[in-house]
Amino acid sequence: MGQQHGYIKADDKDKLQNRLKRIEGQIRGLQRMVDEQAYCIDILTQISSSVSALEKVGTIVLQDHVEHCVRHSIENREDTEQKLQELTAAIERFLKV
Repeated sequence: MGQQHGYIKADDKDKLQNRLKRIEGQIRGLQRMVDEQAYCIDILTQISSSVSALEKVGTIVLQDHVEHCVRHSIENREDTEQKLQELTAAIERFLKV
C-alpha cells in the first residue's frame, strides 16, 4: 500500500485555509493600493506582511510533511533516503538557499 500524498492534519487544514483567505484579502488590498497609487512605503509594508503570512503557511505545511511523510518513511523503512533528500530540497526551496 502506497503512502498518501498531500497529507495535512485536519486542524492545520482549517488554519491554512483561513490564513490563505486572509492572504488573498491582503493581495486584493495590494492591488487596490497600486491602483490608487498609495504611498510606496505602505505598499512595501503590505508586501512584507503578505510574504510573512505565506512563510507561516509554508512552515505549517513543512511541519506536517516532517511529522507525517518523513516520519512514516522512517518508521516503515520505506524510501527513507529519498524522503530525506526530498525534505532537504524542500527546505532549500523554502529558505531560498
